[in-house]
Amino acid sequence: MGKKNKSTANLGRSLIKDRFGSAGRTRRNKDPSLLHTADVDDGYEWGRLNLQSVTEESSFQAFLSTAELAGTEFQAEKLNITFVNPMSGVGLLSGEDKEKVKGAQDKNKQLLGIPRRPKWDINTTAEQLQAAERDEFLEWRRRLAKLQEVEGILLTPYEKNLEFWRQLWRVVERSDVVVQIVDARNPLLFRCEDLETYVKEVSPDKLNLILINKADFLTQSQRRAWAEYFSGLNVKAAFFSATLAAETGKSEGDDETDDGVSPHQDVAEYPESEEEGKLEEQSQFTDTDVTESCTEMSADSETVAVTSTGEFTNSDILLTREELVTVFKSFHKGPKVTAGVTTIGMVGYPNVGKSSTINALLTYKKVSVSSTPGKTKHFQTLFLEPNLMLCDCPGLVMPSFMFTKAEMVVNGILPIDQMRDHVPPVTLIASLIPRHVLEHTYGIMLPPPAEGEDPTRPPTAEELLNAYGYNRGFMTQNGQPDNPRAARYILKDFVKGKLLYCHAPSTNDQSQYHTFPERQKQSKAAILPPLAVRLLKSNKLSTEDLDRQFFQKMSVGVHKKGTQSSSDNSDASENTKPWKDHRNKRNKREKLRRVYAYLDQ
Repeated sequence: MGKKNKSTANLGRSLIKDRFGSAGRTRRNKDPSLLHTADVDDGYEWGRLNLQSVTEESSFQAFLSTAELAGTEFQAEKLNITFVNPMSGVGLLSGEDKEKVKGAQDKNKQLLGIPRRPKWDINTTAEQLQAAERDEFLEWRRRLAKLQEVEGILLTPYEKNLEFWRQLWRVVERSDVVVQIVDARNPLLFRCEDLETYVKEVSPDKLNLILINKADFLTQSQRRAWAEYFSGLNVKAAFFSATLAAETGKSEGDDETDDGVSPHQDVAEYPESEEEGKLEEQSQFTDTDVTESCTEMSADSETVAVTSTGEFTNSDILLTREELVTVFKSFHKGPKVTAGVTTIGMVGYPNVGKSSTINALLTYKKVSVSSTPGKTKHFQTLFLEPNLMLCDCPGLVMPSFMFTKAEMVVNGILPIDQMRDHVPPVTLIASLIPRHVLEHTYGIMLPPPAEGEDPTRPPTAEELLNAYGYNRGFMTQNGQPDNPRAARYILKDFVKGKLLYCHAPSTNDQSQYHTFPERQKQSKAAILPPLAVRLLKSNKLSTEDLDRQFFQKMSVGVHKKGTQSSSDNSDASENTKPWKDHRNKRNKREKLRRVYAYLDQ
């Protein structure tokens, strides 16, 4: 045997010594300047350091680097997790954003107003007056455009046709009392404070009155809250319901007319539409509700809103037709524009029931009514009595502050049939009306929030429209629920009051002002059918079910025992589920029905 190579035998030991050092190794270099650098093992692996230059960091990286240098430790809370559905709150503002917009609106409130008619006298020609009106109107539009573009404030799509504003100017000039008709569910939205100021600018002898229509939607306590609110502002307000007045007039007989008014009176009238005979506010009450409301009005009639001295005072009385006529006759005591005749100017937003109110006062249909905003095109005068005349003004959308366009749609300012995006308005309705009220009203089952989500969150627009469309049979050709069609029905129900939500005055708490009925608890004796139990259970997928499906999943393919050969593929379509075959639209619709099976009872 040859001798071993010493260099080969000592190679492994040399590598170990070089890496870990020798216990008996003595430090040759006694220079203290090399301390903590070369000779001392201070815990750093100098050969493996990442010496990459870092000059810029994101906010998150800077936060982590600072926390690491400070020795801060973080502990994850795995059980405290809340999932946010991205489809909830689409098109709506958050609470913080709404507060910012509200501050900008209050800051620029003085810039919001209506155009004024320029001053004129007997020496002013018609051409000069029209030119001055155009200049004033142009300046007004530029001021509002600047408010929208520079400040970024959302306004209602106000009327931009000068002829409509000329109709308003004529009505204000020839009226003794200008009556603003507002919706009882949100009076402040439809009230124009600048119009009241303009009426006083035209003549100090003119008076303002706010007529809160559709007041049958409000309870007596809610009417009292609004009466106290307007009394605090020194504004005269009265409550009326054109729908109940029309129902009362029909019960008394259509051929009878009060105060000697003839149905064939000669007045200016525009052509009737094909919707003649349909009232704007289609009553959502039964005969029992109408009888109870009429009984309430007859009981309230014992308390008159006009005092013994002839002065009108705000009260929570729901006025009848006769009482409202009495208020109109005795409200104005000063000099009249037309000698011996009290002229009442009727002004209001579209779709607040202005034409229906006039028809209820006349006790017969003289003004055409439509659920589409902007039906009345020209102002017209109608004699209610020989010494009492009504002056109907076209519906004007006056500029006012809004948060989103969805509010304009649900309040009837914008026509529902012409909307382009149905998701934000339906989302707004779902946030206002509780889940159990929607289910009870339409007889549907809304899917509950998924595991990890907020259990009290409102349903999304897609969940509500899918449930409603599936329940009503509104399906498209490919078997999916027709959401745009379902949205139009739900929005119209909200505008007509089937889905009722009333806004409180700024001085009252909304949660205490409008309360919804509690969810009816299911009795112990009531037992759900097996189909309903399976549907409800299949809709909610817990983490345990998800883990069970994942770990118990059987392998498929060539390694599965009993796999059919290629010769048996001709009969595979007969043995498989029919909705798996996507070549047939019928099978595709069957699959979609299974997806929405939890909506069926």
